[in-house]
Amino acid sequence: MSERVLKRFVVLMGLLLLVTVIAWPFMENFLRQEPGDYHTKQGDQQLTSGEFELALKSFGLALQEMPDHRGALMGRALVFIQTGRYPEAVEELTYLIGRLEETLEPDDSTGRGALAAAYANRGVVHDREARYEEALIDYVRSLQVDEGVTEGPGIFDQILYGYRPSTVRDRAIYLQEQLRLPEDQRVMRVPEKDAEQRMHKP
Repeated sequence: MSERVLKRFVVLMGLLLLVTVIAWPFMENFLRQEPGDYHTKQGDQQLTSGEFELALKSFGLALQEMPDHRGALMGRALVFIQTGRYPEAVEELTYLIGRLEETLEPDDSTGRGALAAAYANRGVVHDREARYEEALIDYVRSLQVDEGVTEGPGIFDQILYGYRPSTVRDRAIYLQEQLRLPEDQRVMRVPEKDAEQRMHKP
């Protein structure tokens, strides 16, 4: 074997090794995905960019691959909330809560986060629909399941974006205080604060 051929072989093998090292984490991530994960991630991106119908389609494909996929169910609920389809959002979140409560393992922190987020989001829907007692029940349940999921962005995000959105705890305390007052003294809506409410996703 000539020196030139050997050198070419070594260079090609080196390039192949480099490409493999760079591509392996992506391939490993792709190969480790559970059924429905790809379409759920696609739906999340579409939801973030406001492409609600495309997001619904992606979440639907995920649910065809994996019925009861947590992320896809949550994604559908968030689309319904964002588009004002509140009865559908409540139905989806109630179903997700029921499934999670039936199947949640004690050491499943991701599932616990999803359950806390589902309660918080259903609370937001009840809140927007002026069902304040039901909203408070869901907020409290969310905090009992996993307060960390719904506590809001960290200090870095608060500095970066310049505001601190209302947390589930903040809203629950406010509702509790108002519901203790006589009905004619209650102020259930504060538009500038209500606008800070956000959806929750584990």
